[in-house]
Amino acid sequence: MKIPGILLLSLLVFIFSCRKDSYITSPDARVTISADTLKYDTVFVTAGSIYQSFTIINENNQKLRLSSVKLMGGAASSYKMNVDGIAGAQFTDLEIEANDSIYVFVQVNVDPATGSLPFIIRDSIQVRYNGTDRLVQLEAWGKNAHFFRDKVIMADETWNNDLPYVILGSLLIDAGKTLTINQGCKVYVHADAPVIVDGTLRVNGQKDTADRVYFQGDRLDEPYRSFPASWPGIFFRNTSRDNLLSYAVIKNAYQAIAVQDPSPNTNPKVTLQECVIDNAFDAGIIAVNSSITARNCLVSNCGKNILLVKGGNYQFTHCTVVTYANRFIDHKDPVLTVTNFANNATADLNASFINCIFWGENGLATDEVVVLKTGSTVFNVTFDHNLWKVQSVPANINPPLGMINNQPPRFDSINTSDHYYDFRLKTGSPALNTGTSAGITSDLDGKPRPVGLPDLGCFEKQ
Repeated sequence: MKIPGILLLSLLVFIFSCRKDSYITSPDARVTISADTLKYDTVFVTAGSIYQSFTIINENNQKLRLSSVKLMGGAASSYKMNVDGIAGAQFTDLEIEANDSIYVFVQVNVDPATGSLPFIIRDSIQVRYNGTDRLVQLEAWGKNAHFFRDKVIMADETWNNDLPYVILGSLLIDAGKTLTINQGCKVYVHADAPVIVDGTLRVNGQKDTADRVYFQGDRLDEPYRSFPASWPGIFFRNTSRDNLLSYAVIKNAYQAIAVQDPSPNTNPKVTLQECVIDNAFDAGIIAVNSSITARNCLVSNCGKNILLVKGGNYQFTHCTVVTYANRFIDHKDPVLTVTNFANNATADLNASFINCIFWGENGLATDEVVVLKTGSTVFNVTFDHNLWKVQSVPANINPPLGMINNQPPRFDSINTSDHYYDFRLKTGSPALNTGTSAGITSDLDGKPRPVGLPDLGCFEKQ
């Protein structure tokens, strides 16, 4: 007997529907777990981490029942889990529709009693179905730290290198007070937490990498650890005075160093010695009618490396100021801009740049040094033995001395894809032995400079 076509079609649909409504029970069911390990970089004690996740995918044409999804460390684990938005340490009899998936989210928090050294926190999540066990490993580096939320320095205070320092909310140094940060300290700053200096900041780093003082954002997981604008920056306001930063590394800020108004005394408001300012989204150094002295400093890969406006008093010696356009920074602005005006106001300007390198590539800036003047205020800008990239020599400056025009500095290693930059000089660089004696006896690495003609920039080729 023949079955009518429409009846046969209905029967097939019914059979297929029944199959999708049934559960697959084979241990060989096609189940994909999107990660075998979740890794977290340094997580500060009590601050937690971002959530990471994986998916459990049922690739079968039948439903799958998970016997359990279990955080093996249970409720005492440093890790917290939720499955499709529901928190818990263990879930049983979870159903996944045919050709569907569920999400598992995992966060880690670190026990503050664990101690002062970095340590590894491990756990795992067991996924059990049809007699099969699968494990997703969990691994995080944890670190204890000093945590400050909306911290105000109301008396002189010193930070030493026993634990990292994590700034939440803000850090304010009161007028007339001094915060001293000693060698080896690492300061991690949250995304909305400016460092505001109404008093004095003294950073006492030393030349060895481990002994420098580091300021950066507190997101240390990839890819966020390399993002510019990860934290606001350090702001020196009108009452601030006598600030000294030695061997400081300031990276990934919005405005790394911002300096406002003249110093209340005759000293420079900010002195930078052997500092690295890198990957700032807006500006590496921005100053408005203020005063800065800098030597052996590297200001690299910022939206605007150095912006000095509305006059002021500045001296930059043996500094390398350079940007290569990359996936984080579109190089649209000159690496150095100097003006005696801002917002229709002018002020006296005295600025000197000695033995420096001003360079940029792969961007839109044609003149890497721009100097602008308006009005009749004092305007005294000097460039003495520098290498710069300019199509038009700036007007209104004193006659430049010993300049090297538009010759690539030949830096050691530049790889914008991997975000790797070594701004030391290669053999054959035009910046070698072409400086003028400036009385500076060492470089950014703490290595000696010659009695004779030094190299340009912050590094002396040894």
